[in-house]
Amino acid sequence: MSRLPPLIALSYFEVAARTGSFAAAAKELNVTPAAISHQIKALEDYLGIELFVRHHRRVTLTSAARVALPDLQEGFQALGRAVDRIRSHGEQSLVVTVCSEPLFATKWIVPRLHRFYARCPEAEVRLQASLHTVDRGVDTSFGVNDLKRAGIDVSVRLGFGRYSGLSVQHLMDVELSPMCAPELASKVARIDELGGLPLLSDSTLTRLDQPCGWKAWFAQQGSESGPFRELRFGNGLLTLEAAIAGQGVLLGSPELHQAELAAGKLVVALDQRLSCGQAYYAVSAGAGTERPIATLFRDWLLEEADQPCLA
Repeated sequence: MSRLPPLIALSYFEVAARTGSFAAAAKELNVTPAAISHQIKALEDYLGIELFVRHHRRVTLTSAARVALPDLQEGFQALGRAVDRIRSHGEQSLVVTVCSEPLFATKWIVPRLHRFYARCPEAEVRLQASLHTVDRGVDTSFGVNDLKRAGIDVSVRLGFGRYSGLSVQHLMDVELSPMCAPELASKVARIDELGGLPLLSDSTLTRLDQPCGWKAWFAQQGSESGPFRELRFGNGLLTLEAAIAGQGVLLGSPELHQAELAAGKLVVALDQRLSCGQAYYAVSAGAGTERPIATLFRDWLLEEADQPCLA
């Protein structure tokens, strides 16, 4: 850096060279032509070489100046990008981008967000909901490059917790119980009565190599499932709304449906839970590579996971 002339002189030279006129450069920079001439002369003295050939009403570049100009302009563009990044980093330092599957994002994260904002009022949580956070199998290739490409700071993934090179924190196991609207509860007092009602399924769990659904629930209870009518929905939120509307029996998570259970919109019809192999995990780049706000949010998720309920 000590070999470089003053930046202001270089910037005046770039504008004068681009416009071909000291007067035009002065107008663009909102200074006098004399100021342009003074800075150019100081730059020529510093470098020991002429940069312009002075004519009566215009200037032209010397051969040395023409050779140097493209690199100088590229350098100013690089400086501009660097300054923009610094400014952007300052503005974005308290923005954290989080992604989760729709049901968990809506029913678990959103109802708790006020507690995170109480801890960090200046923060901005940009919450995304995507089924791409559901792993299809035990082994997954999801890694730090996937986080970077998606612009995600913290991903809450539904899977088996094997994410090489990432910080992985267990949040919640997946355990499912039959639930339904109160008016249907009397019709499913026993396991063998379930077959008489539509059974609602969330296709999110069928994406997995090890599906976690009604057949698995019946098998875990040691009961033959027999023929039953299954209505399948694209995600957990749709399945939940169908259950609240009395359209059938939902195999859902009591932890994710606390609000509906507390409000009496749903009841647990049979208190036999299906323990699935997958769980929810908070996944991030990890210490030393992630931004402080991402670490703060990930730690907050872990604290919330230890809370027994929303209250």
